Amino acid sequence: MSRSTPPRPFDVTALFPQLAPLARTATRLHPRAGSPTPHDSSVGGPLLWPAGEPWPYCAGPHEWDQVNDPMSPRDVREQRRIQTAAVNRSRGNPRQVAYTPEEKAVLARIHAGHPWPEGPVAMVPVAQLYRRDIPALVRPGRSDADLLQVLWCPFDHPEHPRTALFWRSAAAVTDVLAAPPEPPAVQLADYVPQPCLLAPEEVTEYPHFLELDKEVRELLADWSRWQAAGDAVDGAYAVAPQEFYVNQLSVSPGWKAGGWSRWGLTDPLPRTCSACGTAMEPLLTIASTEWNHGTGSWAPEGDQARDPLPPGVPPANYTRVVVAGGYALQLHVCPASADHPHLELVQ
Repeated sequence: MSRSTPPRPFDVTALFPQLAPLARTATRLHPRAGSPTPHDSSVGGPLLWPAGEPWPYCAGPHEWDQVNDPMSPRDVREQRRIQTAAVNRSRGNPRQVAYTPEEKAVLARIHAGHPWPEGPVAMVPVAQLYRRDIPALVRPGRSDADLLQVLWCPFDHPEHPRTALFWRSAAAVTDVLAAPPEPPAVQLADYVPQPCLLAPEEVTEYPHFLELDKEVRELLADWSRWQAAGDAVDGAYAVAPQEFYVNQLSVSPGWKAGGWSRWGLTDPLPRTCSACGTAMEPLLTIASTEWNHGTGSWAPEGDQARDPLPPGVPPANYTRVVVAGGYALQLHVCPASADHPHLELVQ
């Protein structure tokens, strides 16, 4: 199913032409629960992984936080199946959601937990992106690789999962690994992505307010300059019009490839390659939600009324991924070489 982001309230470069040269294309992924195959771009789906290539493991450390009882990926999937069945029986009414005695027994077993794993832990598929679906996706160094695979360790290191990136040529994979290993337990169900198909959509982004130079920030904070747009600008932002720019016009929320980095948890941090000093570029944003109260105007048309989620799942969190309590994990790469370390940034 295709999904379309509503047009922005107006062309911000008409009021602030200084932004025009800073425009970037981002590809919103719009993940929604489905049944992807290894030949699909997906979140949490099976990977086109060569049968003869070792599966990646994380050596740790994997220390128990003394709070969360570990669950197996199988338990996570079973719990979600039960939650979805209960919601379907209630026809989406949260006050009528109830579990059968059999379901309660399964949930009780799941919540009893698993032993904390010892030794290396198999990494979990997070995303698989084909360049045919995301034309702007290019391997650093401009090789002929047309497939990006992202995995992570389902334990905090220390405040979010540790990620691994793999670029490959899809045509070179002739024998696909049929049964990849899974970790015996995960720290949080939030670290097991719900299998989702994607509906990629290109949008135009501009830098976050905090990344702009002082002169442009002062212009964006001047309410009188916004009044030329008339009713297209929400008057509730008169006290801080730069927030209108941040929420409605600059960086799109949710899962995306490319574009600009989002800030707010901290001020902008240096993003330079530890191997060569080159400025790094955003590759993939792994988001805890597709939109929230402040960025609701980015919700695809009609999406507010589709795809009900079980109780306890935040609105618009179709992947079931929650990073660092509700933020996003932004992966950056060095444009000079895919062999250089990538950067993980929580914002």
